Amino acid sequence: MQGISVCGSGVSPQGTNCRSACVARNGLRFCYKINPVSRGAYAWRWCAEKLHMGTNRGKINTTVRTNARWFFGGDARNSNSNDNAAARLERSESANEDILIFYFQLDVQTRIQYALNIEQFDAAKQLREKLAEIETEVTRQREAKRGSSKNEAQDKSLNLLRARADLQNAIESENYALAAELRDTISKLEGDSLALSAKALAYQSVKYEFRLGQKVRHKVHGYRAVICGMDPVCCESKSWMETANVEKLSKGPNQPFYQVLVDVYADPELLVAYVAEENLSEAEESEKGRFEHPYTEFLFYGEDTARDFIPVKQLREKYDQPRYEASGDENDDDGTTNS
Repeated sequence: MQGISVCGSGVSPQGTNCRSACVARNGLRFCYKINPVSRGAYAWRWCAEKLHMGTNRGKINTTVRTNARWFFGGDARNSNSNDNAAARLERSESANEDILIFYFQLDVQTRIQYALNIEQFDAAKQLREKLAEIETEVTRQREAKRGSSKNEAQDKSLNLLRARADLQNAIESENYALAAELRDTISKLEGDSLALSAKALAYQSVKYEFRLGQKVRHKVHGYRAVICGMDPVCCESKSWMETANVEKLSKGPNQPFYQVLVDVYADPELLVAYVAEENLSEAEESEKGRFEHPYTEFLFYGEDTARDFIPVKQLREKYDQPRYEASGDENDDDGTTNS
């Protein structure tokens, strides 16, 4: 694949760099910036530059530039810098990139429908092909990141069977040195296979304490956040887990972890965090007031009667989660409902 590019940068009120991120996938580019404006408030701006698609009936320009600004009162200089620094250890650039790529997928789907509506069928076909490539790559990368796909567990099991057969042949041919090496290999494969099988099972049977769109509070750092993604175990890199002190958690990495949008009034620079389930609690009714974050515009429809956010259908499908209806909300045709 040649190129989605996701890039980000930011500037603090003091004029120093506070964020940067970049990921390449399939010929598209996302940019986001946090910049200071007057009196210490923050403006968040992002844009997405898409492909120019050509057809036999002429060119259809699918370049889209979306500019939006959110102005947040307050100033990070007024908050506890030590608390913010500790909270930012859980900041996740990979989670942020995942959300931006999800937005891109939504946008390409919209562009396909638009091309069909204006009868630009060649452009729609090209966009569909591009979308299929990206969705395949995203799925592959997600499985590789998690390291717990059923296929990987099956591959380990097959390697184990081959090693056992080789061991039997080595014993029959009285090649005891090789047999000793194969026993060590089998012992390692058995451990790996058991771990992978258990992890794959965790993905199938996990029960999440929180749901998509739910407003929560961080038990340690105290900020308000909204759930926008979930994994049954920690799927971050080893270096991230070391930085975030995951080994110090009572349940370690083997518990659900959540992608959360952090209220920009709490910390305009944190944006997206990856948080263990044990560190989150349901927000109290008094804490469900105004919540500001630029990503809520495309991840959620709005708020329900309980003042939690309602995830878009595609986000629920991404995480295989049913639609939740708060008491008093009316059902619609958007899918299964749970109360």
